[in-house]
Amino acid sequence: MRVLICPDKFAGTLTAVEAAQAVAAGWHQTAPADELISRPIADGGPGFVEVLHASIGGELVEVDTTDPLGRPVLGTLLLGGDGARTAYVESAQACGLHLVEPGERDPRTTSSYGLGALIEAAVSHGARRVVIGLGGSATNDGGAGLLAALGAVGLDAAGEPLAPGGAALTACASLALSRSAERGADAADGTPGAGGSSGVHGAGNGPTGAGLLPAGVELIAATDVDNPLTGLHGASAVYGPQKGATPQDVTLLDAALANWAAVLERELPGCPAKLSELPGGGAAGGLGAAILALGGTVASGIDLVRELTGLDEVLENVDLVITGEGSFDHQSLRGKAISGLAGAARDLGVPCVVLAGRVTTGRREQGAAGVTEAYALVDHFGSVELALGEAARGLREIAARLAGQWSR
Repeated sequence: MRVLICPDKFAGTLTAVEAAQAVAAGWHQTAPADELISRPIADGGPGFVEVLHASIGGELVEVDTTDPLGRPVLGTLLLGGDGARTAYVESAQACGLHLVEPGERDPRTTSSYGLGALIEAAVSHGARRVVIGLGGSATNDGGAGLLAALGAVGLDAAGEPLAPGGAALTACASLALSRSAERGADAADGTPGAGGSSGVHGAGNGPTGAGLLPAGVELIAATDVDNPLTGLHGASAVYGPQKGATPQDVTLLDAALANWAAVLERELPGCPAKLSELPGGGAAGGLGAAILALGGTVASGIDLVRELTGLDEVLENVDLVITGEGSFDHQSLRGKAISGLAGAARDLGVPCVVLAGRVTTGRREQGAAGVTEAYALVDHFGSVELALGEAARGLREIAARLAGQWSR
């Protein structure tokens, strides 16, 4: 029997690679002759770089950057196997919620500055295409920190730089652009002597990266959400509370992001119109909007991973798919890794089994999404504590039992 093992991360307990290893070990205990194909997956959130490196190889480069509170942290970029012209970075390595202790979480003050440093490092290593995994962020600053790191600093009415974080964007009145960005603005106006716009794929019509990045650099945001920047389904309202925002904070942050989007449209060359309404702009606290403002594009993280890892070709030649994640809930069925994978398996008539820390979806929902069966570690152990502390053992044990049921 040929079994495809492709879990996402089990947040806070196992990486996607570790989860795949545990499932494979358990299956082989019962059915050692079966062929197991391991393809850990990610949808742009934490583990994005690790999953891609495990599947496509390439060179990992360590980069000094900062966390959401400006403290030093080490990030990693992946230079792909195409002559390093494509680089993959992960926003969670600089902006991740896991980098901030629960008592420190405050989206009014956390910053995405560190992600800008990762992007800059990728470009300095010669990348002409930078794919940025978005997800799991502690920030809600609309990418203001990212843009500041690249040379576009928000200013208040007195011309002073804004403090870090989303709340300060309420007072944003203008942008201070680096010299390269000013040259980019001249190019957008037709002034001779500035860089062109070759290689840009996105909504913007100005120079690549609005002049903040070298001409010809393409930015792609990989994410599992299509929320806009502002409004009822925007970054602040939907994801702000997960990052520590109170109801009052949500109202403040939403207004701040609306003002920030208006400033970017007015002052950043090539920024698309109606930035606050564009799908995906609300990803990772508005990082999607910043990438769109730079002339970049937003893409489905799981679709991109499926393409890069050749997952669809593998699906055509397997008898069973086993996937999983920490919590298999209603969000899992809306654009996240499992929904994309289960849907592809369903279209090919391949059964798909989900293993998760906990399962809160109903069988009808699961079946409609292409999920044949779902098993929870909490049910297996009868304890949340054991499900968290012994996740690898639980996956091995469930996989061993599944092999007895499914293997020929």
